[in-house]
Amino acid sequence: MKVTTKSKKVNKAWLHDHINDPYVKLAQREGYRARAAYKLKEIDETLGLIKPGSLVVDLGSTPGAWSQYVRRRLSPDGAAVGALNGTIIALDLLPMEPIEGVHFIQGDFREADVLAQLELALQSRSVDVVVSDMAPNLSGIASVDTARIADLIELAIAFSRDHLKPEGALVAKVFHGAGYNELLAMFKANFKTAKPLKPKASRDRSSETFLIGVGLKSLV
Repeated sequence: MKVTTKSKKVNKAWLHDHINDPYVKLAQREGYRARAAYKLKEIDETLGLIKPGSLVVDLGSTPGAWSQYVRRRLSPDGAAVGALNGTIIALDLLPMEPIEGVHFIQGDFREADVLAQLELALQSRSVDVVVSDMAPNLSGIASVDTARIADLIELAIAFSRDHLKPEGALVAKVFHGAGYNELLAMFKANFKTAKPLKPKASRDRSSETFLIGVGLKSLV
């Protein structure tokens, strides 16, 4: 006798939603590797973060949709190839297919030698925008997952404090739930403007949201 398990039902429902998702269809039409591009697009268009000539660091970049968006944003013609008015440095644990004009580093952001490679690529330049789609492998144990998420956010903020221009911005993915208020408080402690934003491309049932910090506060 064939038994349909709950997990199979969930996977089938997810696949159905994914195939019919308007952002998935739009990404396929416009040549983005993932629908996530439209999350960053809405954040950028709402707040005007990425400008011609910007130096942008993309943390947790694979498969590359955010780097693709930034690359088009920094192109004088909005093109996926050709001239580029700005610099994009991307980093991820996983490999990423090349994107024209994007300097990719594969490695763990938490390791000193990988961070050193990133700092070398910066060539002592200050960063205009840091975007972080980093997320840990979730264990399902709330206290463990909360700590892992907080660790990545702390690292992204520490990197921003060390390398952002005073008026620069950090965009980071977080999740509503245990520890969220502490993460928002961390942003407010480090940035003059700190706000959450859940883009339309972020699925309603997803607990993900994004925290945006603009303008570094002076730490006394």
